[in-house]
Amino acid sequence: MTTLASDTGVGPLLRSWRERRRVSQLELALRADSSARHISFIETGRSRPSEEMILRLAEHLDVPVRERNALLLAGGYAPRYTETSLDDPAMSSLREGMQQLLHGYDPYPAIIVDGLYNVVAANLGMTRLIEGIAPHLLTPPLNGMRITLHPEGLAPRIRNFPEWRQHLLHQMERQLALVRSEELRALYEEVVGYPVPAGDDDGPGAGAPGSAPYPYFALPLRIEHEGEVLSFVSSISTFNTPMDVTVAELAIETMLPADPATHAHLQSLSL
Repeated sequence: MTTLASDTGVGPLLRSWRERRRVSQLELALRADSSARHISFIETGRSRPSEEMILRLAEHLDVPVRERNALLLAGGYAPRYTETSLDDPAMSSLREGMQQLLHGYDPYPAIIVDGLYNVVAANLGMTRLIEGIAPHLLTPPLNGMRITLHPEGLAPRIRNFPEWRQHLLHQMERQLALVRSEELRALYEEVVGYPVPAGDDDGPGAGAPGSAPYPYFALPLRIEHEGEVLSFVSSISTFNTPMDVTVAELAIETMLPADPATHAHLQSLSL
């Protein structure tokens, strides 16, 4: 995923990040052990920040790793963070660890995606869940958003699709507010334009006919699989203190059963 270049300089970029985080110059100065006057001078271009100061401000503003490289470049410094392909031999231990993690989640579906939602790895539980979708959606690089939202993907099988679609689009919108990526913006414009499949929306609390709604503790994904309606809640994990752009943008999503019936169905598949 590339970052849009900017010729505005490091000061305006830092100001933009500060305003996104809704932090005042004084508050940022206190966090970074500086002064509001110095922060003002940096933002207006009257003072050229050191490499250390750029990284310190980026840390306190929670700027994504890729964007920290962009700040350094705008300030006239070399990028600090590498971007190593997952196929690189140096990443072998990471690849093995991720595979073991995914395997450990079986039979529950689990997947690893990059910053563009391209599928890096998936376990057997996820492979079962996406069986039967259009072959063109399974042509590499597989994309999690396309697989889920495309009318020839999982969309027709998702019983609460309007809610789940809104959840995913909001997730992408939040990410777009953090990174300046042409590829991510193009993906968003593509998937938001997909037609919404016709069908009934049971709502997140619907259960079997005549039964009381199950008290879900989070918005579930309710999806048909082999004649059953399964309910999942998702959990997303990222790596702590990443020092590589590739690693920083990886996300591990696990789908946990939201009700006893889903748990029992998944267990029966693993026998």
